[in-house]
Amino acid sequence: MENSTAQDPNCINYMTDSDHEKSELELPPDLVTEDKMRRRLQFFFMNPIEKWHAKRRFPYKFIVQVVKIVLVTMQLCLFASSRYNHVSYTWDNRITFSHLFLKGWDTTREVNSYPPSVGPLAIYTEKDFFDTIDYAYKGYSSLSTSVGSYSYANEDNTPVDMVFCLYQYKEGIIYGFNESYIFNNEIIESCMNISRHQVGDVLDSETFMKAEPVNLSFSALVRADLMFSLKTVNFRAASKISAPNCYRFDITISFSNDNHDGQITLDLDADATRLMCKGDTKYITDNEIANFMRSLLNYLVITTCVISFILCARAVWRAQQLKNATVRFFAEHFDKKLTMHDRHKFLNMWYIMIIVNDILIVMGSAIKEQIESVEFTSDQWNICSLFLGIGNMLVWFGVLRYLGFFKTYNVVILTLQKSAPQVARFLICAVLIYAGFTFCGWLILGPYHLKFRSLSTTSECLFSLINGDDMFATFSIMSNKSLLLWWFCRIYLYSFISLYIYVILSLFIAVIMDAYETIKLYYSEGFPKSDLDMFIGSTNWDELSNGMFRSDSNDSLGGRIKDLCCYSGINAKYRTLSGKRFKRNASV
Repeated sequence: MENSTAQDPNCINYMTDSDHEKSELELPPDLVTEDKMRRRLQFFFMNPIEKWHAKRRFPYKFIVQVVKIVLVTMQLCLFASSRYNHVSYTWDNRITFSHLFLKGWDTTREVNSYPPSVGPLAIYTEKDFFDTIDYAYKGYSSLSTSVGSYSYANEDNTPVDMVFCLYQYKEGIIYGFNESYIFNNEIIESCMNISRHQVGDVLDSETFMKAEPVNLSFSALVRADLMFSLKTVNFRAASKISAPNCYRFDITISFSNDNHDGQITLDLDADATRLMCKGDTKYITDNEIANFMRSLLNYLVITTCVISFILCARAVWRAQQLKNATVRFFAEHFDKKLTMHDRHKFLNMWYIMIIVNDILIVMGSAIKEQIESVEFTSDQWNICSLFLGIGNMLVWFGVLRYLGFFKTYNVVILTLQKSAPQVARFLICAVLIYAGFTFCGWLILGPYHLKFRSLSTTSECLFSLINGDDMFATFSIMSNKSLLLWWFCRIYLYSFISLYIYVILSLFIAVIMDAYETIKLYYSEGFPKSDLDMFIGSTNWDELSNGMFRSDSNDSLGGRIKDLCCYSGINAKYRTLSGKRFKRNASV
């Protein structure tokens, strides 16, 4: 047997399960080292249930993840409800401000419909431009007639001056009759205050601007903004333990003339900022209780995520230490290099995902605590919801890790893992074809088709066509101003739909099904074994319960700290034992 082993230098002398029954005193020192290394690797690749039976250690990471998913989901539900009320309230107020301050606004513009039932709100004459400013000023001056409880921004409820800003080219004169012009593309900003003390209750903006040192030229006009602020209180947010919310709305009416196409589009934006209320004292005590409970939940989430981050980061670091020890062990004992596939097994991507969601949730919870304790703007709501939403999504994805310990549910995870390289290569080819259709459709059909007006809408239209959505509307919306492009649109859409639905999607499903059939075959005939898998071998419940794995553990506090912080000592132990082995072989 010694000759046969010597003839094959690549052969690894793996221990069989029967070798475990021998006494360690009867084994040579090198095999004792292999047995200890095997037990460490077997324990590392166990699931939490097997680790519990092997060493009877409390599953800290599992319990922390369970507590975290409960707290994070509770926090997200409360924040989502609060954010929905905030966004809904600010949007409804924006609609109200549009009725009060925008001339020509009607209720048909409040309903989102596709295709759009109305065109953009725009003005086409100089008189309409000045009338729109006068209408906004009149609505601002007669604010008390509104059914909404709006007040002026000053503490004494007196109107704050409206600010009107013009953005114009430094020079922009057009002589269309002889095809000539004077143009300087430098944009000059000029602002003026429209004070109620100067103009009274009624504004004649055309006369007012002539008196101001502002030279308004519509041929040079790029944009104009009319800005003012209002305050209000939202009683809807009030409950038994929460007080009403106070807001300041910074309203901006924009006149956009960027295209210089004969129309100036109108738009109203209302940026909401929550203020600290000075209201009814009976809400002070109850509101403090509500704030304390919200803050307590935020701090509990942050604390749980920090603990989860530390435990998972420690597990990742210890796994890399064990990988380095295993690589050195294989090189010194078997003269083998651990393959890249086996090395990747030591990097647990589930832990990486948990670390990422811990960071996102901590950042989102910190912003949420800031939102609930001080003044804030709408942008902070969006940033906070982004962090908490993605973090919570990854937390729920992490539940798949524990379902993967069961054979029935693990098929999905293993199929996705097996098909990932093939799917990635397939998608690269599909995306290249998709990009070609997207750019072609945007360039040729954009001026004549509503769904191809921009690169993003073109991509969205093609993606919806792949899923069979709104096909007839896509065909019928095409303008018939050009017969050539009308026929091209038909050929283009028929080609794209046929190629992606009948060919590419079918091939994509075939790639997934091939991976699924391979996983099913592995379950029936056994998974392929690498050098690392063959060395580790398999364990049964008797071996987990007989205390074999607990013999290597150190239950003292100092031993646990050393095991946590000084795991690299394993490498020195293996180098020492390997050196003794090589010296003994040399002497023989």
